Amino acid sequence: MSIQSFGRFGAALCLAAVVSGCSSLGLGTPERQTSSASRVSDECKASRSKCLYEGAYESGERNYAEEEARRLNLAEIERLRRSR
Repeated sequence: MSIQSFGRFGAALCLAAVVSGCSSLGLGTPERQTSSASRVSDECKASRSKCLYEGAYESGERNYAEEEARRLNLAEIERLRRSR
């Protein structure tokens, strides 16, 4: 085995160790990424008026907000299904 092959093997081994470490810690999971969304949700539960927008929308903004709300709701439903 040449030095170059040994170096490639070592690099691949290090990459595998890092990936397995991250997955075992849960660093790439959606649950960890949505922690800020959970905080916002908790704030809205305490005072719904903080989370409602009563101002005027720009062109297309309302449709975007409704689509984003649908997407987030579906993502939360999927998260809840996986946690059962």
